[in-house]
Amino acid sequence: EVQVVESGGGSVQAGGSLRLSCAVSGYTYSSYCMGWFRQAPRKEREGVAVIGSDPTTILADSVKGRFTISKDNANLYLQMNSLKPEDTAMYYCAAARARCGYFLSPLSKSAYNYWGQGTQVTISS
Repeated sequence: EVQVVESGGGSVQAGGSLRLSCAVSGYTYSSYCMGWFRQAPRKEREGVAVIGSDPTTILADSVKGRFTISKDNANLYLQMNSLKPEDTAMYYCAAARARCGYFLSPLSKSAYNYWGQGTQVTISS
């Protein structure tokens, strides 16, 4: 059974930084696509950053230059700098059963099979 567990969320002021971590167990596809998504109240879940085996990385336009995604085997990380109030959301880690290049849109939540419960990030102005 695949288990996905996020950690590292919290509350910081605008301009601050947070580092999210994700531990994935029972997952034998470490070369496949893994990513971070977020969902703010009353909004759709959106892709933030994904990483493949090259490692290919894809970031949403809204976080380019501020967020960095990285991985170590089946552990995934999201370094978030220069945080803004609009980054406030529940952040989810996800893993797919295919390489990032297989998907037309790797930032789409429909590409991912395994999800964590999420970790809350709150940015105050």
